[in-house]
Amino acid sequence: MSDAEKQPEHAAAPAEEKKEEGAPASILSMFGGGSKKPREQTEAEKAEEEEARKEREAKKAEKAGEDDEEKVPEEEVDANFQPLVKVEKVETKSAEESESTEFKMRAKLFRFDRESKSWKERGTGDVKLLKHKESGKVRLVMRRDKTLKVCANHYIVSDMQLTPNIGSDRSWVWSTVADVSEGEPEAQTLAIRFANAENANLFKEAFLKAQKENETIFGKPPSE
Repeated sequence: MSDAEKQPEHAAAPAEEKKEEGAPASILSMFGGGSKKPREQTEAEKAEEEEARKEREAKKAEKAGEDDEEKVPEEEVDANFQPLVKVEKVETKSAEESESTEFKMRAKLFRFDRESKSWKERGTGDVKLLKHKESGKVRLVMRRDKTLKVCANHYIVSDMQLTPNIGSDRSWVWSTVADVSEGEPEAQTLAIRFANAENANLFKEAFLKAQKENETIFGKPPSE
């Protein structure tokens, strides 16, 4: 028998080894191998994926909007503008502008109420004796603090008598027939009180001086 006709004993070995390479599917499945079917998504997973997709789209849209804003050129602002309404300064004048202040002192003023027969407070503020720059007439004016409402306004005439208030060395009482603090001339009995006796005496001196000056202008009252 020739060498060509003889076959080696191991000639069939490769075929058997090749056959062993292809392991049965049942064996692979035991170790987790082999082909598997794709797992279907649950509703929760689908919803989560959809939400993530929407967020991505929203971010893209926001980014696109920012890019558009950056491309828009800024407009110049004109700072020069005309007001719709022209406000004009209004000067407020009072009669005191044509008068000089002869006396000024802080005090509290009262008036005598005839119906209740008691003193009523009129206000606290600065009492002034004002002299007109042209006529020379002197009047007494007092305004309340804060509101500046007039609580006394009358000329100091010769028939007025300044008398001490009972039981006080810092208060004076007098009467006037024409106080115009409320608009119309009105007869009033007034009392004024100062912080101390010294201030009260200074007021008395200024009051009597104004009374004499007005006497030369208004004249003396007719004798009874």
